[in-house]
Amino acid sequence: MQRIVAGIDTIEQHLEAVRQAPEVYRPPCCPHCGLKILWPHGHYERKADRRAGQVSLNPIPICRYRCSGCRRTCSRLPACIAPRRWYDWSVQQAHLERQLSERSDRRRALGSLPDRRTAGRWWDWLQKSSLLFEFHLRARCAELGRAADFGAFWRRVFESMGLVQAMTLLDQELNIP
Repeated sequence: MQRIVAGIDTIEQHLEAVRQAPEVYRPPCCPHCGLKILWPHGHYERKADRRAGQVSLNPIPICRYRCSGCRRTCSRLPACIAPRRWYDWSVQQAHLERQLSERSDRRRALGSLPDRRTAGRWWDWLQKSSLLFEFHLRARCAELGRAADFGAFWRRVFESMGLVQAMTLLDQELNIP
């Protein structure tokens, strides 16, 4: 099951979609049993708006759906909210770009990036998963095939599509976090 709904790039767009057309979040089938009969089952709330200096839109509702067969629930997130992550994709991309260019973490603005241990987990996750990610992204996007090494590849990904779109494509292929 695809956990990321592409094309909803801001929290404001997500809130409007939940109000106007929540069906865009309905999964095509149950991720647990594969049955295609899913019914709306309320929502849960998530604190996803972590933008500094603005009025918070929290809590953010995430639509849930219940399978009529196995009776389990599932949900899908907009592209602007990273699955199983505290920070959104743009914050993660900013840190990973900084790591790729080997700038010091001491230069970062206070509050703009997470704790160094969290950022270190993102870096380790990217390095550990990079071969699999590179394989699938190169297969989908020919222009990424020309990057020679890890750093060059990810710089090209960040420049051409960004981490949000890359993770959306990988979610469609692999169902990964």
